[in-house]
Amino acid sequence: MSGQIVRPGAVIRGHLHLDGPLIGEITEDDRAGDDIIVPGFVDLHCHGGGGHTFTEGDPGDARAAAAFHLAHGTTSLLASLVSSPFDLMRDATAAYLPLVRAGVIAGVHFEGPYLSGARCGAQNPEFLRDPSVEELSALVKLGEGTVRMVTVAPELPGALDAIAFLRDNGVVAAIGHTDASYADVLAGVAAGATVGTHLFNGMRPPHHREPGPVIGLLASTAVCELIADNIHLHPGMLAFAATTAGPDRAALITDAMDATGMPDGVYDLGGQEVIVADRVARLARNGSIAGSTLTMDAALRNAVAAGISLPDAVTMATATPARVLGLADRGEIGVGKKADLVVLDPDLRVRRVMRGGTWIRPTTG
Repeated sequence: MSGQIVRPGAVIRGHLHLDGPLIGEITEDDRAGDDIIVPGFVDLHCHGGGGHTFTEGDPGDARAAAAFHLAHGTTSLLASLVSSPFDLMRDATAAYLPLVRAGVIAGVHFEGPYLSGARCGAQNPEFLRDPSVEELSALVKLGEGTVRMVTVAPELPGALDAIAFLRDNGVVAAIGHTDASYADVLAGVAAGATVGTHLFNGMRPPHHREPGPVIGLLASTAVCELIADNIHLHPGMLAFAATTAGPDRAALITDAMDATGMPDGVYDLGGQEVIVADRVARLARNGSIAGSTLTMDAALRNAVAAGISLPDAVTMATATPARVLGLADRGEIGVGKKADLVVLDPDLRVRRVMRGGTWIRPTTG
């Protein structure tokens, strides 16, 4: 394939040659066309899409949700579940283990239930509880690598022990849905947290005398998730956070729910009614924003429109989240990397998607 090839920090014109499921030779050619070739997107935080959800632990639903996002260029994603009873967490871990082994999803992300009641957002407060190393130990053991990320509010009792446990067992600990102080966040990072869950959203707002979690995460070594739907974050705030953190510490995510790609109407998120109107999803009970209807290709377009360079925006959608998950075989266009590729038109809309050297159908929307 030929076109403008987006590599770390640069765009070159040339040709990509495949070696089976891997990227082979890359040759430069100023006469190559205008197609834009980027790595397959890696979404750290996705609850569903196309009318299908990850949140109930159903493998058929999960396959369909992953296929919907694959058509929009997401070749690797975590199946995110909102706060749930332990039984559902256990059953979902067991149900999704075969999907992880088959490469349908890259793993499971538990966004809770170890979250702040004051900053729970669209999380069901009925299921919130203090972090439990006992619960996490059971899930990690059962999942055999399926559990890849857990979001924790670091100010809760037992949170630092839970974060350290996750770190020691190869699971990404993320800080989010938190009313933590600046110091609490730095303690969480010191204990092993490496991600900030959707920066700004579900967090105590910054204050010049108490910076809180937003500034704590930006000032730390953690990778900061950013929902680039122009709803959760103003484009100026998106650009500010991305510039402050840098592309190696900022990750575009969707936080998409099952209503993504679907008509406006009434939906469900973790047992709570959600009303979607004009792309915005809100809880019926209190109007809290309840996930998004974003896809990763749209997130990339929004990031570029906000003033982030194309190479940096692509890094935020590919290489950085891949590194968070330890997926060294993907996330950038390089010889020997997995041939997960997206071909975009000059307006950054998806033309074709390749996964592991095989083309899938192009997106229809």
